[in-house]
Amino acid sequence: MPQGQPSVVPDDGLTTRQRRNRPLVFVHTGIGKGKSTAAFGLALRAWNQGWPIGVFQFVKSAKWKVGEENALKVLGASGEGGTVDWHKMGEGWSWVQRGIHGDNSDNEEKAREGWEQVKRDLAAQTYKLYVLDEFAYPMHWGWIDVDEVVQVLRDRPGTQHVVITGRNAPKELVEFADLVTDMSKVKHPMDTGQKGQRGIEW
Repeated sequence: MPQGQPSVVPDDGLTTRQRRNRPLVFVHTGIGKGKSTAAFGLALRAWNQGWPIGVFQFVKSAKWKVGEENALKVLGASGEGGTVDWHKMGEGWSWVQRGIHGDNSDNEEKAREGWEQVKRDLAAQTYKLYVLDEFAYPMHWGWIDVDEVVQVLRDRPGTQHVVITGRNAPKELVEFADLVTDMSKVKHPMDTGQKGQRGIEW
């Protein structure tokens, strides 16, 4: 299999193997479709490598059935690849912040509880890959301190990879991350009044 060649080789004293195996932080942001889908695709690769995977789904309702959840849970339980743990936080939230003028304290508290769990798992090196789905929103809304997130990720032990999805990723996070993809929208069926459908959106 061909492997990409970096355009720059830094003078950092690391061997090619050491540099290749550095733990990475990914950010998938922008208004286009596919941010979470790309993160779950990365989780499939991690599963194939036998890595333990932790998915932390922020702001979407615990009742929301995500197609990738069932597939990854089945794979995780198959014994053929890595394990998969799936955690949900939030009550009835999606990419549109509902009840923006109402009391959001329960949602904010659940997001903070989720972040505290992520911090504990990072400290314990529970997973090799963390998917923090829609985690950009709690930071954007000011529920979770961006500087703290960056510091925790910078200080995480071992070789734990972290992928964060969601619109409006904070500038500080974007600057810190190793790989950032801004998914723009050119066209979307919703632009012509079509709602989401099974097998495409979920």
